[in-house]
Amino acid sequence: MANRFVLNETSYHGTGAILEIVSEAKGRGFQKAFVCSDPDLIKFEVTKKVLDVLDKEGLVYEVYSNIKPNPTVENVQAGVEAYKKSGADYLIAIGGGSSMDTAKAIGIIINNPDFADVVSLEGVAATKQKSVPIFAVPTTAGTAAEVTINYVITDAANNRKMVCVDPKDIPVVAFVDPDMMSSMPKGLTAATGMDALTHAIEGYITAGAWELSDMFHLKAIEIIARSLRQAVENTPEGRADMALGQYVAGMGFSNVGLGIVHSMAHPLGALYDTPHGVANAIILPTVMEYNAEATGEKYRDIARAMGVEGVDCMSQEEYRKAAIDAVKKLSQDVGIPMDLKEIVKKEDIPFLAQSAYDDACRPGNPKETSVEDITKLYQSLI
Repeated sequence: MANRFVLNETSYHGTGAILEIVSEAKGRGFQKAFVCSDPDLIKFEVTKKVLDVLDKEGLVYEVYSNIKPNPTVENVQAGVEAYKKSGADYLIAIGGGSSMDTAKAIGIIINNPDFADVVSLEGVAATKQKSVPIFAVPTTAGTAAEVTINYVITDAANNRKMVCVDPKDIPVVAFVDPDMMSSMPKGLTAATGMDALTHAIEGYITAGAWELSDMFHLKAIEIIARSLRQAVENTPEGRADMALGQYVAGMGFSNVGLGIVHSMAHPLGALYDTPHGVANAIILPTVMEYNAEATGEKYRDIARAMGVEGVDCMSQEEYRKAAIDAVKKLSQDVGIPMDLKEIVKKEDIPFLAQSAYDDACRPGNPKETSVEDITKLYQSLI
C-alpha cells in the first residue's frame, strides 16, 4: 500500500511572514477575505497586526469572531451563513487551533453543502470539493493546524469532540510568523508547546509511522525540547524555534495519525473545556509508560532528541525511562500540572473512557487498547 503525504502548497516562515499575505492574495486574484479570529485575539490586537497589513494595501475583508476556545457546531454553522452573506472568496484564519478549525469547517461546507449539519464531517468524510482557499496565520506554537488535514469541532449537545480528517481542508498558504506569537502568556505558551511535543512523540510511535514521517517527528522533538523553556520566557530565539518546531511536527502527524494521548485529551476538552495542550501534557508521560512495550527502540531516539546523554550505553528499560523522565521534566519546568485531580470527576470516568475509545485518534496507538485499559489510565491520573 502506498503512503500518502499531504502538505501546504506554500508556507512562509520567520519574522515578517505575514507581509507575504499581500502578494499571495493579489497573485491569486482574490477579492475579499473572510477573516476568522477569536474574540481575545481581537481584544488584545493580535488580529490587528494582520488587518493592518490588509488595510495598508487596500485589501477588503470581513471579520468573523463567533468562535469559542473549543469551537462548536453552532460556531461553524453561524460562520457558514456569515460567509455566504459576506461575498468573500477566500478565508484568512488567525489564531490557534480554534480559529483554524472553524475556518476549515466553514471552507469545506461552503463547497460541500451536503455536510451543512457539521456532524457528518466527523472522521473521514466523503467530501467531493476542496475547501474555499484558506490562508493560515498561527498565533500559538502548538496545534500546527496551518499544515494539517485535521480539525476538531465540539458537538456540545453530546459533550464530545469530533475529529475530522480531510486532505481537502489543508490551508493553501501558511504564514508562520513568530511575531504573531509574542503576546502569548506563559501558561498558553507552555500548554501549546507541550501539545506540539505530544504531536511529535505520538506521531513518531503511531502505528502508521514510516521513514518520511519519522524524519519530521524526531527533528520536531529536538527543536521543541531545546526551545520551549526559552519560549515560555518569551525570548525571540525561543519563539522562532517553537514556531518552526510545532510546524515540523504538524507536517508529520497530519499524515500518519496520533494515539490515545489525544483520544483521552479530547473528551476532557468537550466535557470540562480543559485546554487541549494542558490535557495532552498531563496524560503524555503516563501513556508513554503504557505504550513502551510496543515501541521497539524508538524511545532511545526520543531520549536522544530530548537531549538525554549516554543513551547508547543504556539498557532498553533505562532509555525508555529516560525518555519518559525527560518529558516529565520539561512539562514540570514550564509549569504544567502533574495530574488530573483538579479536572476529572471520578463519576465521569466511564463516559470519558468510552469517548476516548471511540475517538478517531485511538486506532493509531501503537499498542492495542480497550475501554478498560483507558479507564485505568484515567484513574491513575487522579
